[in-house]
Amino acid sequence: MPQRGPRADPAWVCSQLLALHPQAPDAPLCVAFSGGEDSTALLALLAQRPAVRPRLRALHIDHGLHADSRAWVRVCRATCRTLGVPFTSRRLELERTRGHSLEALARAARYACLGAALRPGELLLTAHHLEDQLETVLLQLLRGSGLPGLAAMPKVMPLGAGWLVRPLLDVSRAALRAWVHEHGFSFVADPANADVAFDRNYLRHEVLPQLARRWGSAARTVARSARHIAEAQQLLDELARADVARAADGAALSVASLRALSLPRRRNALRYWLGGHEVPDARRLEEVAVTLLAARADANPSVSWGRLRVQRHAGRLSVEQLRPAAGAYEVSWDLRRTRRLSLPAGAGQLALVHSAHGLIDATALPPRLIVRSRRGGERLRPRIGGPSRSLKSLLQNASIPLTERQNLPLLLDGDHLVAVADLWVDARWQSAAQERKRLTVVWHRPA
Repeated sequence: MPQRGPRADPAWVCSQLLALHPQAPDAPLCVAFSGGEDSTALLALLAQRPAVRPRLRALHIDHGLHADSRAWVRVCRATCRTLGVPFTSRRLELERTRGHSLEALARAARYACLGAALRPGELLLTAHHLEDQLETVLLQLLRGSGLPGLAAMPKVMPLGAGWLVRPLLDVSRAALRAWVHEHGFSFVADPANADVAFDRNYLRHEVLPQLARRWGSAARTVARSARHIAEAQQLLDELARADVARAADGAALSVASLRALSLPRRRNALRYWLGGHEVPDARRLEEVAVTLLAARADANPSVSWGRLRVQRHAGRLSVEQLRPAAGAYEVSWDLRRTRRLSLPAGAGQLALVHSAHGLIDATALPPRLIVRSRRGGERLRPRIGGPSRSLKSLLQNASIPLTERQNLPLLLDGDHLVAVADLWVDARWQSAAQERKRLTVVWHRPA
């Protein structure tokens, strides 16, 4: 059964803008213009309204990931010239990082660039539509996301100096495609959108057609569920705001007030309190909500992740932004060229040497490692079949002096810790009993 809903119509799109943002009648408008069918439809629909066109511009982000990307820029510029809309293009220089999703990397870089390009009060309009919303909900479900993720894409949210607005979330992909073809507009067809190696493309091409054949209204009903979830999250935020206000002790929180809350409510309050920073993953949030608050009254425990640390002291919970130590460093080590590395910041020298008793499986190592100082929150599994341990606890149990910890070199493959100087090797890279090609790390400590 075909999806029923709003038609692609200039008057309807403009009415949506008015309903979504009070400043829409006078605000400058910027369309995030990829040149594909969807964004071409949005730009052309708006450009057909004489009252809108003088306030309208198009911004294209060239990710530089495809050989034809510069040709796509020319197609976008030609479309804008036809529509009488000012056009700007910005090119990104993306570095593919091992262990990171290229989809996520490109998306984060794109939004950072779009946000930085917005003028004060300008509305950035994207062409996300009904099926995009369905894909987002399914992806978040498969990632085990909480309510904020399952609420999917909001129609309006702050971005940079302006606002991000998605006026087409109730319109189907088919309606936009039909409008573009009916009016004969040229558009860019990115072959990456057909690559089912990407999660979103796999859902789009392999899963959603099956869902649509069985449940014709799936996109619209799932979008309705996402709106219900968004409302539930709003209520949780209001409850958390009240709980944080009652527990507030200056910028800190009272441990006694937090303990008085049920565990789910305590997690909700802590998640909201940390929302202005880098929110921790579920495991570290549990450490803050349970372990940190249950510690002895005379203890001063802390939990760190990324650049943040939550500290308990004198009955108060405080959060601080960690600054890199004066001797912080990060370098790349190309093992194909050399097995020796002089470390910056006076941290000594590293060597990987062959040894019959070495812990590292030489065949498992990548050709390049990252070597850096500690940042906090690192973990590794020092024994095959054993539990994962925080580096902080390992160092404390081994009584490693504080002065040595500051210079301690960590060897990483992407985000995965391979070895901690010559102290520990993660189980993933440890050599099996029959393995002959073994390496050991030698750290020549600074004087």
